[in-house]
Amino acid sequence: MENQAASHALQIAVRGLVKRYHYHPVLNQLTLDIEHGAFCILVGSNGAGKTTLLRILASLSRADEGRIWIGGMLLGTSPLLRKRIGYISHHTMFYQDLTAIENLRHYARLYALQDIDEKIQAGIQSTGLTRAQHQPVRTFSRGMQQRLSIARALLHDPDILLFDEPYTGLDQEAAQSLDQKLNALHQAGRTILLAAHRPQRLISIASHVAWLNDGKIIQHIPTSRLADIPDLYHYLQEAA
Repeated sequence: MENQAASHALQIAVRGLVKRYHYHPVLNQLTLDIEHGAFCILVGSNGAGKTTLLRILASLSRADEGRIWIGGMLLGTSPLLRKRIGYISHHTMFYQDLTAIENLRHYARLYALQDIDEKIQAGIQSTGLTRAQHQPVRTFSRGMQQRLSIARALLHDPDILLFDEPYTGLDQEAAQSLDQKLNALHQAGRTILLAAHRPQRLISIASHVAWLNDGKIIQHIPTSRLADIPDLYHYLQEAA
């Protein structure tokens, strides 16, 4: 009851999460709390389980043990919870021969959205893709596909955004554009959990850092307190 009560004050609450692959625990009794409007960077070495955690939170994979609350509701108890989450992977998952608009229309129908054309145009304009909206996605640069991924993730107006290594393959200009977009989303009150192998560029705009190691969150602190945790501070310097 205490865990359930605590979960209502949080946007994301994870308790005792376990995920095994071939009997090996990738996530091992993991606990994590994300407050409303927080921008938390999830850090850890390659293979630490960052992608696994995000996929479970996004309802794309099932945990072996543990419970997750999203906005006070237990994950898996209502299909409406999926609509509260926008998931952005480094794999853009678009139909390459369809145009940007056709891809967004496909996902809008999956969410059974109303006013589809208006929502698609708002997404296209907000990500600066108006001129390319009728082009096949296969002609897009990596940065343009990432911007389209954000438009897709925001189509259904979720209040929680899960990013899995979104800077992969981006050039400097595209990465700076993503910095600005993330900052704007954070300022607008979205809750963001972002896995980053090289997180240093985000320290100035994120509110928290969570360190995943040996299947558990071993540190979770505000970015303003990084200097108080030497091990985490040095880890972030080495990952830069």
